[in-house]
Amino acid sequence: MGTLYYEGSVTPIHIDDRALAHLKVVIATKLRRSESFTLTWHHPDDQAHRRSTIWLHPSIPLRFVFENPEPVRLNQRWLHELAGSANSTAGITLAAEHLITTAETADSAGSSVSGDLEVHA
Repeated sequence: MGTLYYEGSVTPIHIDDRALAHLKVVIATKLRRSESFTLTWHHPDDQAHRRSTIWLHPSIPLRFVFENPEPVRLNQRWLHELAGSANSTAGITLAAEHLITTAETADSAGSSVSGDLEVHA
């Protein structure tokens, strides 16, 4: 389970390492181009809040922390899908269905992928 630290927020955003690795690439690319966008995720059923959105902007500090010291193998198709959604007016929305679809595609191509998306804030 990785962690995304957003600005000075006291509540870190916990995201599956694999999802966070893909997000890091897309977010860094967008911010390097001085492009802003939103990131939305759904909270687990046991939390009071159901969905959160943050505004990502080059002036807002971010830190990506990964539980696994080894980098994950990135799925190019998923990167393109995330980048496409980052370019939309809705921004990136992390959803379990999205990761499961990507995981099945990567598994069939011989990549080791977890089918679970865990995002907690």
